[in-house]
Amino acid sequence: MTRPGPVMDLTSVTISAPDPRELAAFYARMLGWTITASDPPRPGRPPEDGWAQVRPPDGGVGPTLNFEYEEAGFQPPVWPSEPGKQQTTQHLDIVVSNLDESVAWATEMGATLAEFQPQPDVRVMLDPAGHPFCLCLG
Repeated sequence: MTRPGPVMDLTSVTISAPDPRELAAFYARMLGWTITASDPPRPGRPPEDGWAQVRPPDGGVGPTLNFEYEEAGFQPPVWPSEPGKQQTTQHLDIVVSNLDESVAWATEMGATLAEFQPQPDVRVMLDPAGHPFCLCLG
């Protein structure tokens, strides 16, 4: 299918974090991806400041994940969403071949199983910064 207008390709997703290098390291360990950038704090900024990036290995599937320091004071989203609380504005879906093994692996890497689980073939997890992500049986 073609559409009018310029070519546009989605290449990456940027995620706010209280410590971007730490969160990038979590996703790199869990997914087996490579940290391709890890910038230190900018002058005069707190030690957690910085930016980091992880990419799938050559031939791997998925967008680049960028992690940036949240200067306004990071507030983790609430799952499931509640009125008046920090909303989940996006989440990652990760297709897995074995749900139980994947939950165990993600937990070992530092994730937490969310209390509320809406579907039998999906497990909602929380990364170390509190962002939800889904492990989806594929």
